[in-house]
Amino acid sequence: MSHGWNANDIPDQRGRTAVVTGANSGIGLHTARELARHGARVLLACRDETRGREAESRIRRAVTGADVAFVPLDLADLGSVREFAGVHAPARLDLLINNAGVMALPYGTTADGFERQFGINHLGHFALTGLLLPRLLDTPGARVVTVSSGMHALSDLDMGDLNSERKYRRWIAYGRSKTANLLFVHELARRLTKAGSRLVAAAAHPGYAATNLQSAAARMESRRAVERFFELGNRVIAQPASAGALPTLYAATAPGVRPGSFTGPGPLGWRGAPAPSWRAGWTRDDVTSERLWVASEQLTGVTYPDLAP
Repeated sequence: MSHGWNANDIPDQRGRTAVVTGANSGIGLHTARELARHGARVLLACRDETRGREAESRIRRAVTGADVAFVPLDLADLGSVREFAGVHAPARLDLLINNAGVMALPYGTTADGFERQFGINHLGHFALTGLLLPRLLDTPGARVVTVSSGMHALSDLDMGDLNSERKYRRWIAYGRSKTANLLFVHELARRLTKAGSRLVAAAAHPGYAATNLQSAAARMESRRAVERFFELGNRVIAQPASAGALPTLYAATAPGVRPGSFTGPGPLGWRGAPAPSWRAGWTRDDVTSERLWVASEQLTGVTYPDLAP
């Protein structure tokens, strides 16, 4: 990769349509804004309408003539995912950015009864990608980019307890959900290659970027000391959210991105220009990725008939 790739290196996106989940704040907002700045039509797929429309206004103010629109999507509710795919999805889809996520929340379940981190970070995006796959397969040069995290290194999956019902430890559950993201990309890329498709599935992570993701759980539980700790980390150590979005933007737009690749800030994975990222060996395990795929189809009811083994 070229030294110092940045947002100015994004190729012209005119004529292309992108869906960015969780585009109302953090790296999702910056990802959507830069795609719009380079000419893409961008759908801001967000749970909260007020914040989604606010993000739409912010991008319009920052980018003259931006073609952006808020669309409702709640990844914690498979009914909402199906409605998005059936009602709001664009006829042509060049880029699907699976960006939305939650981190280290207290135990809770989604509308469909899944543990929240696994349900939102992995299953919601698995279902969304499956439902939008026909449009992606029909679009030459299309890509799916799923945002994982260096924190995937905290834990491999426990296939016998995907929803952390036996024992819930918030950071381990977060690590597992991010491992699931990487296993999903690994298996999706493998199946696309077998099917002879040129659709590129890749993964990215922001390193340590200053967003509200870190302190959201502490704020929910009024744990002020923890919230302050993360706010301090954001100020002192983290790179800005705009820099955290660069690996996603690289994976989505740079020429020659390899299927199944994992891009992060280099060289240490915390901050810096996009580069190939280290990943735990378990995220490339063909047996586990296939088992997770089958389990995900069963849990969500969303299958990928075009990519059946």
